[in-house]
Amino acid sequence: MTEYLQVAERAARAGGAVLQDWLGRIVAREKSPKDLVTEADVASQQVIEETLLAAFPDHAFLGEEESSAGNGNSDSLDWLNESFCWVVDPLDGTVNYVHGLQPFAVSIALMQEGQPLVGVVYDPCSGECYTAERGQGAHLNGELLRSSDCESLDQSLVAASFPPDVARGALEISQFVEMLHQTQALRRLGSAALNLAYLAAGRLDAYWATSPKAWDIAAGVLIAEEAGAVITNLAGLPLHWGQPELAAAATSGLHEQMVAILANSGS
Repeated sequence: MTEYLQVAERAARAGGAVLQDWLGRIVAREKSPKDLVTEADVASQQVIEETLLAAFPDHAFLGEEESSAGNGNSDSLDWLNESFCWVVDPLDGTVNYVHGLQPFAVSIALMQEGQPLVGVVYDPCSGECYTAERGQGAHLNGELLRSSDCESLDQSLVAASFPPDVARGALEISQFVEMLHQTQALRRLGSAALNLAYLAAGRLDAYWATSPKAWDIAAGVLIAEEAGAVITNLAGLPLHWGQPELAAAATSGLHEQMVAILANSGS
């Protein structure tokens, strides 16, 4: 385990401890309609940022919430050009968290020139810590992970994410309904990071998301890919961090079927 991963895991656990401490006494406010932020998000990010930058003061930092470094919550893609940049979601699954519902997680990725080098997704309720380093495989609490061998949509358990303010009749709704009929079962669990971690662990067979942010999925993408999953954008092309829609599946055959269904849902 590299120092990068050791520090990332320590930061994730520290952020998770903050989330646990705030449970039951939080006050939520809206960033936009149906998009919540709490004191817990901000406090978790603060301890994560302090932990990471104390160890690596020359690294850049991009977090979902406002950052003391001044580069959080930005639409700029300048961070993709940084030699090293930490990309952090201090609380992925805020709506679940506000309602006292699991799952929710801390997500931390170290990007090296725009590509994930290290990823940690930590669930503070279960104590499950999913980790990966590029080229070194993915692990859950130290045990090697491998995605499932599912090859057919009708035998698959699939998760989906789409915007909280999705419009009635939007393409996302058509895709959801079509996939509901094509899969064995479909879930909307509320945490993009954990959806990808569950894909890596073989608990889910596939997952798609129409408009996640980089901090939602950067760590999870590396973890899932290192476990053998296939990940592209919704059209089956390489993932682009400037517009990180994604289609992820345990096998290439399953991925091909899912991308075809998603592409044809609006026809």
